[in-house]
Order: sequence, then structure tokens, then C-alpha cells
Amino acid sequence: MKEYDKYLKLLKEKYPTKQSVYRELINLNAIMNLPKGTEHFMSDLHGEYDAFYHIINNCSGVIREKVAMLYGDELTVYEQQELCTLIYYPREKLSILMDENKVNDEWYRNVLNQLIQIAKLLSSKYTRSKVRKAMPVDFAYIIDELIHAQKDEDDNRSVYHRQIMETILSLHNGDEFLVALTDLIKRLAVDHLHILGDIYDRGPHADKILDLLMEHHSVDIQWGNHDILWMGAFCGNPVCMALVVRNNIKYKTMSILENGYGISLRFLLQFAVNTYSDKNVDDAVYKAISVILFKLEGQLIKRHPEYRMEGRLLLDKMNLDKGTVRIGDKEYFLNTTEFPTIDMNNPYELTMEEMFLMGRFRADFINSMALERHINFLYEKGSIYKIHNGNLLFHGCVPLDEQGVFDGIVVDCKSYSGREYLDYCESMVRQARTRDSDAVDFMWFLWSNILSPVTGRCIKTFERTFLDKDRNADYKNAIKEDKNPYYDLYENERICKMILREFNLYNESAHIINGHTPVRTKEGQHPVRANGKLIVIDGGFCEGYHAATGIAGYTLIYNSHGMKIKEHHPFMSINMAINSNRDIESESQVVYVEKKRVFVKDTDNGKQITEEINDLMNLLKLYNT
Repeated sequence: MKEYDKYLKLLKEKYPTKQSVYRELINLNAIMNLPKGTEHFMSDLHGEYDAFYHIINNCSGVIREKVAMLYGDELTVYEQQELCTLIYYPREKLSILMDENKVNDEWYRNVLNQLIQIAKLLSSKYTRSKVRKAMPVDFAYIIDELIHAQKDEDDNRSVYHRQIMETILSLHNGDEFLVALTDLIKRLAVDHLHILGDIYDRGPHADKILDLLMEHHSVDIQWGNHDILWMGAFCGNPVCMALVVRNNIKYKTMSILENGYGISLRFLLQFAVNTYSDKNVDDAVYKAISVILFKLEGQLIKRHPEYRMEGRLLLDKMNLDKGTVRIGDKEYFLNTTEFPTIDMNNPYELTMEEMFLMGRFRADFINSMALERHINFLYEKGSIYKIHNGNLLFHGCVPLDEQGVFDGIVVDCKSYSGREYLDYCESMVRQARTRDSDAVDFMWFLWSNILSPVTGRCIKTFERTFLDKDRNADYKNAIKEDKNPYYDLYENERICKMILREFNLYNESAHIINGHTPVRTKEGQHPVRANGKLIVIDGGFCEGYHAATGIAGYTLIYNSHGMKIKEHHPFMSINMAINSNRDIESESQVVYVEKKRVFVKDTDNGKQITEEINDLMNLLKLYNT
């Protein structure tokens, strides 16, 4: 009771009178009866900044839908496209239109009025207070007046609003006002953004994506295996560092390391050229970091027998005289026998030069201010899983055994599975930020293990690097990565409902939403599975996946009426979007229709507001007594 009284006293400082409590109760009850905000879900961005930036700007096609709704009968298709491009890239498009002599006072009047009407339409599901807070500060009062103007207002009011517009034009402030309106439109179109992992690797500009996300008004992230890899590297895991370097050499995206984060590859290049005979320098560098990687992996596996990954110790299984390696009970031909830094009597020991290299990388990774800023953001906004508005979000899987029973690991004689296992994994990720040695090592386990909730695969890096694909008849089977049974069982509605119940989600409207495994639409795969209980939203956003998936990514949209999924076609370029009004083509498909419209009172935010209302009612009792 003392704590409760203390809390009420603090609440009283914020609401010092009965009338202030009444006012807030009226406001909160009104908010509860607004439609829920629109949520967008995306996954597996993999450094594809240009396409992601465009989708953020066009709000996954929502802007184009609203323009067509308002002006489909008034504007030609070309005029609608040009208006959309102006909203997406206002400054760039304005510059082009000025060069074409299309911009004058009449143009400003027409376009600004159109933008005001779009903003007015999008603001209808929010409180006036929330819309005002979303407005650019310099124009908040003006925009607030204009988007709440009524068609049937009296002459004095109408003259007042026209004069606002004329004053903006007479002061040559139309450009800044236009940009402010387009920013508000994009802000209102998407209330909350969920990123279901894998921002990093493959594409060239994950750093720019993170900069963009850090500016977003409302976002959360469920860590993917590639994100965990970079987080592990920053936290000091040498295996993760070697993997990050190796991945960026493999995908030819070294600029993110050197230019984005100040991680130098100069010493690795010198070492590789001096050590290996490969004529192609890139091949030598790739080989050099791969050998270092497998040595470091071996050391970590030996430190942690509880990982049960002894089968990944392969350097000591090589026979360099025969040019083979024994994996399990089979022998495979190697594509090279040149391993000058490997001592077969102690194959997992680094040479002095290799230790020097890893020392340089460690200093660069843990001292990179740009990387620290991004990793801190991933920790602040991220988690292994998230329960939000009745849906369960995660990147990879909830590990299962072949019978569909929750699987996991045993640590210090304690078994972890199901939700408890995912909570344990998250606690280890957060502990790694303190540079705790066991937690830092665990980051690599999360990257590579079939029981990892962010991966759920047995990663076969050695086989893909050093097996000879031409001389091994069983090559395809040798590099095939075993996956957790979850990825077969998640087609089963009963299994999905069991997982949802594990996270206390019993509502029929609850869904599992995850990414990680590209949906091969060209082969007939569909993102919606298990009779609608599970939605896989990895549509191959990364350009390298387009050929396999047949599309270029998904956006799942959840508004007050239900869910629909947007299937995106490949994005040409930002320049084409600006100069030729080329938008990303997308097709929509309804996934789920709510039986009744969802209001704020039905959401997680509604639960918080209910608590606030209860607190205020208690405060009111205090005033009355």
C-alpha cells in the first residue's frame, strides 16, 4: 500500500486537479475507439538499401492506393504516378520539374491541396494530438489548420485558409512546405514497422539501412542469424569476425567493412598474397580467411562440448597426401591441398601471422564507432522473438524434434526448450554485450547450429569451400545443410497452434510470422501455410535470390480490417523511380479478414491505456475522498 500511495502521489503531480483527470479520461477513452494503426512486416533485407528505401518511401504501395482512391477519376495515370514520385522523393522530383518549367504558383496550389487531402485521409484513424506530434515542427500549426479544414466552413474561415496558402507562396516557402507534407503522409501511412531479421550480408549497404531504421518513428527488430553474426563480431567473438570478413569477401561487399565501419582488409590482403599461390588475389584472400575461420571454429567447438558439434571438426580429418577429407563415414576429394599454415599435428592452432591478423580485426571491430552505434540500436530495438497484437514474430524457428516436441539444449544440468529456450538465447545475446566469454562464444552457436532459433540449420561452410564439386559424385548431398524439423512441421496447423499456445496465444486470430527461408513462388510455394496460422515473409528481397524465388520480397500489412501480403517485383533503381516515375510493381493478396474491425482497445497499446484509465480512476477516488 505504501508503494501504491507513492505511485498515486506521483500521478497526482501530473494531474493536479480533478478536471485534469476528467480531461485525460475523456481523451483516453476516445483513443480506445479509434481503428488500430497499420503495421508493416518485412524480413531478410540483406543490405539491399535502394529497394528498401523505395519501399519505405512508397509505404509498400499504400501511398499509390490512397492517391488512386482520391484522384483516380480526376488525374490521368501519368499524373497519379508523378504525384506519387513527388511524395516518395520530394526534393529530387521538384528539381526535375523545375528544370522542365512545370513549377509555378498555380502548380503549387494544386499539388499542395492534393497533398493536404491525402494527409487528411491518412490522419482519419489517429487522434488530432498524435497527428500534430507527427508533423514537422516548423509547419505543425499550419498543417493542423489545413488538414482539419471543413468543406462547408464559412467564408471567413475559407478566406483564412486560402490566405495561409497564398502567404506560403508569396514567401517562396512552397518547397519546404511540400516536403513537410510528404514527410507527414509517409509517417501516417505506416504506424509501426517490424523487421524480422537479416539486415546484414549479401547486399552492399546494410549500414545505410540501419541509418534509415534509426530515423524511423516506430520500429522493432527480431534478430536474424546474419545480424547475430555481426553482433557477435562486435562483442569480440573471433569466429564471428572471421565469418563477417569472409562473407563480405564472398559477396564482394568489402566496402561496408572498409568505408562503412573502418575495418581494414589491407593486412589480410598482404598476408594472402605472400602465403598462397592463387593467381587470383580474391581467391587467395578468400582462402586465407577461410582457413583462419576453420581453425577458430575448431578451438571454440573444443571449448564447448555441450554444443555437440564435434562433427564439424574437419581440418584434422584431411589427408593432404591423398587430397581427401573424411566426413562421417565417407571420403571426399578436396579442391586444393595447399594449406601452408596448417600443421597437421596441431591443425587448429593459428600461426603468428594469423594471430596478428585476428588481433588487428579485433581492434577494428570493437573500436568502430559506426558499428557500435548500429549494434547498440540492434540491442535497443531487437529481440529473439516478439509478441505483438496477438501475433508471434521471429526470424527463424522454434526448435522441434522429429516428433514435433519442443527441442533445445542442456546447460549446467538444466534443460531448455520452447519459449524458455528462446528466452535463454536472448539472455545470452544480451550478456554477450558485456563481453562475457561464454555468452560471446554462444553467438557463434546461434549462427551455426541446427538447434539455434535464428538459424535452425547445420551450416556446412567447410564443404562448400573446400570440396571438389567435379570429382565428388555425392557433392550436392555433401553440401546439403540439415535443417531443424520445424521447417517441415510448420506446414501443420496443429503444430503451429501448439507453438502459439506455448507463448500464451490462444486467440483464433493469432499468427506466427517469420522469415529466414525464401518462399520459392516460381516453384508453387506460398507464404501462407498451416491453414493460415503461419506466414513466411521472406520473398527473396536480396537480388541474389530473385532467380530462385521469382519475386523480390514481401511486405505483410496488418490494419484494422485484417492482413494482406504485398508481393514485390524487382526494383529497377532510384534514378529510374525519380526520372521515369517507375514504382515497384506489387500484387496484393488478402491473408486474413477480421470478423469485426480492430480498434485500439483490442491491441497491446489498448491494454496499456486500460491500465492508465484504471490508475486515473483510482486517482479520482483519491480526490473524492
